[in-house]
Amino acid sequence: MGENSSMEIPWELLTPVAGEIGIGAIGGFLVGYALKKVAKILAVILGLGFLVLQYLAYKGIIVINYEALQDWVLHLLGMTEGTQSVVVDVLSHVPFGASFAFGLYMGFKKA
Repeated sequence: MGENSSMEIPWELLTPVAGEIGIGAIGGFLVGYALKKVAKILAVILGLGFLVLQYLAYKGIIVINYEALQDWVLHLLGMTEGTQSVVVDVLSHVPFGASFAFGLYMGFKKA
């Protein structure tokens, strides 16, 4: 059979997409790996801080106002709503976003 020019792969269109996928995957992996390490450190610090507060409350040295603590934590969590728009912006670029998400997952899994 003869050559069919309509079946040729448009390399000039695929090259930038391949670059975005590669950069996204590597970047996602690095960010995921770093975030997991930072999350572990923060979890240990927060856990130790909580244990110290509970011990001091148990000994009667301090009194913890749990309602105020709950309100403060909810306020802190409410401040993170602005980060949702950043996530939407990153994931709106499909090749980069998908590979970044995959790399992020692999980074978390590796750490």
